[in-house]
Amino acid sequence: MRPLFTAAEMRALDARAIAALGIPGPRLMEHAGRGAAAVIAREAAPIRGKRVLVLCGKGNNGGDGFVVARHLKAKGARPRVLLFARRAEVGGDAAQALSRWRGAVEEIHDDGAVARALEATDLVVDALLGTGLTGPARGIVAQAIDRLNAFAGRSGVPVVALDLPSGLGSDGGALLGPTVRATLTATFAGLKRSLMLHPAAELAGRVMVVPIGIPPEEVGRGLSTFALEEGDVRQLFPPRPTEAHKGTYGHLLVIAGSAGKTGAAALAGRSALRSGVGLCTVATPASQQPIVAGFSMELMTEPIPETSAQTLAVKAREHLVELALARDAVALGPGLSLDPESQALARALVAEVPRPMVVDADALSALAGHLDLLGEVAGPRVLTPHPGEMARMLGTSIAQVQADRIEIVRRFCEQHRVHLVLKGARSVLGAPDGRVFVNPTGNPGMATGGSGDVLTGMVGAFLARRFDLLAALQAGCYLHGLAGDLAAADRGEEGLLAGDIVEAIPAAINRAPR
Repeated sequence: MRPLFTAAEMRALDARAIAALGIPGPRLMEHAGRGAAAVIAREAAPIRGKRVLVLCGKGNNGGDGFVVARHLKAKGARPRVLLFARRAEVGGDAAQALSRWRGAVEEIHDDGAVARALEATDLVVDALLGTGLTGPARGIVAQAIDRLNAFAGRSGVPVVALDLPSGLGSDGGALLGPTVRATLTATFAGLKRSLMLHPAAELAGRVMVVPIGIPPEEVGRGLSTFALEEGDVRQLFPPRPTEAHKGTYGHLLVIAGSAGKTGAAALAGRSALRSGVGLCTVATPASQQPIVAGFSMELMTEPIPETSAQTLAVKAREHLVELALARDAVALGPGLSLDPESQALARALVAEVPRPMVVDADALSALAGHLDLLGEVAGPRVLTPHPGEMARMLGTSIAQVQADRIEIVRRFCEQHRVHLVLKGARSVLGAPDGRVFVNPTGNPGMATGGSGDVLTGMVGAFLARRFDLLAALQAGCYLHGLAGDLAAADRGEEGLLAGDIVEAIPAAINRAPR
């Protein structure tokens, strides 16, 4: 996994490198600019003779740009430096970097000069604004950003952003104002949160981390937010022993379904089987049991007493607890319905079942206004809300949830001592100890009914396979997204079905390097 930085955390890392590791600020800037220049030269090869327009602000991001220009010139490129300030306004480490640049520096005071310069370039380097931005870009810089975006969109000329696309904040996914749309972002030392969160991430293009001379063991020290990588799940799937049997891989109980929502129960059960669980039983209303059983021959089913609305009845509570005790883990919620009796049953099961449980869909709605239950549960819990369900549980708006996804998840998990994934583009996973992880896999084709039920079955399967809770959640989310990516690569994003994701799960697991 890779650390994700806020602007404050990045400043602290720089300060620690200077004070404790003895790496001067100008040397850090030199490493950053030289590394970015190497990336640019490689990605834009052959770089010799290319006209490179370097747009520099007066701060440290501009200093990085001066270093990049110097190293690109040494590689045979033809850099042209535009400074959006007076030379006298450039201070600190950036001033030292500027003093080492032996070429011309054009001070920019009007939009027309930017337009003319853009028309005579093969590549643009954006070094206008860095991680210290706290509000929207303004004035001539904002005009330049708009001009650059229009030009690049029309011409196809690549744009390489240094550290962050200018105009983008470091800490969240929201857009602050005019923002450079980069082809590639060369970010320094480590990923910034905004590079992993939408919609901000859409403007970063491909992202490459450029080391700046700080030892890797120091880079992530003290951080609690990370991006998942494929290697984080690979060790969870060693080759199966020859003597393995179905009991080796656990038995999952799925409590799900109601009239008209049997597909949700079946998807959760089948995705669990595709995730390698040894056995899976779906407990569903008695009238719906034949329908669920008809979806998959490999599923076992259990008919459960039901209400007049053909939903699970609260009188089934003791029977369901007994069923759970005979299994390794429980998945609760897909298609359960919002029937008041079924909602009361869901709350009782969340509180009373001692087995590891993944709680999803209508069972999450049952917790709205009853989050105190999470402090008294009989076993470990993993919650899998989408933003609407999270907002209902918190009694807030979806917009407020989406505005600060990482910290919303962190606070909830710490307060209620649960593991949780806030689903959506770049799902955010949290653990009770305050660690948060952003999942990079998945695609817009997965925005389809049943996709969340598939995730529930996968996480449930990994719990039944006796993964610890965080490992089950990480594996479920990463491989769910990867299965969606594989399915989309085969079928395209348009018209992708949850069932397509299910059938791609084995390929996603088997693709993980061993």
